Amino acid sequence: MEGKNEVPVETPEELSAAARVLAKSIARWAGNENQMDTAIPGLVLHRWESPTEPTSYTLNASICLIAQGAKRVLLGEEDYVYDATRFLISSVDLPVVANIIEATREKPYLGLILELDLREISQLIVDSGLPLNRSRQVQKGMAVGTLSLPLLNTFQRLMDLLDENENINILAPLIKREIFFRLLTTNQGPRLQQIVASGSHSHQISRAIDWLKNNYTRPLRINDLAAHAGMSKSAFHNQFKTMTSMTPLQFQKRLRLNEARRLMLTENLDALAATFEVGYESPSQFSREYSRLFGAPPLRDIKSLRQTASA
Repeated sequence: MEGKNEVPVETPEELSAAARVLAKSIARWAGNENQMDTAIPGLVLHRWESPTEPTSYTLNASICLIAQGAKRVLLGEEDYVYDATRFLISSVDLPVVANIIEATREKPYLGLILELDLREISQLIVDSGLPLNRSRQVQKGMAVGTLSLPLLNTFQRLMDLLDENENINILAPLIKREIFFRLLTTNQGPRLQQIVASGSHSHQISRAIDWLKNNYTRPLRINDLAAHAGMSKSAFHNQFKTMTSMTPLQFQKRLRLNEARRLMLTENLDALAATFEVGYESPSQFSREYSRLFGAPPLRDIKSLRQTASA
């Protein structure tokens, strides 16, 4: 006889069935859009009918789920691949290169991204009495975790809320809170706890990342950035690379080049204007580093992106 407190083990069939239901919801709301912002703040849906080329962008602190298909994310030189059985979590804002690797017209890629509310997560730790992880050991800012049935079902309830537009303001924060709590009780919980734990190295590095995001056009002085994080220069450099898989200079470069590409693509700036707008002083250095990251010089890259969008 089973014990009264024994928790039923979810089966792969149950997980697969829940993912199919979620896939139908995403397909319904996304329609023919590749990317769709929903009425629920912080929730974005994605739908692609074919694999995509690697794209560079900044991924905010988020949990990323796939109901159908698969995706690869590159952070620095490290690969993260996830699908309908795993989720991707980013505990800080990180410049990444990502592409869809499984998608067809018959079985399109269907996924969603929900931004994390670190303040809410901090309050949840207090309210739930979970032990706070104040480890000085920095963890990667990104990881792949195993999906559970309760987490999938909670996301499904968040999607169902899109049919109740008048109730979103009241109920969406409650469902998000449950999602964050379930994340805290997974093996990725300590990663989130470190980010919000004042005094931890992860929290200190996250402060430096916030500063870089808001000041990426300014000259980078490692001593000043380390002081802002409250760490020695050598410790800061090592811990920053542990969390982001990049040096601070590489991180800043990614932020600058991502923004330059956005300015040229969406605001029609020419390459020279974008060069100085994002903080570069040398157009030749900008063009060289842009080509290295995106695979083509600025003018050719933007032209190719616009042709692809038109097609």
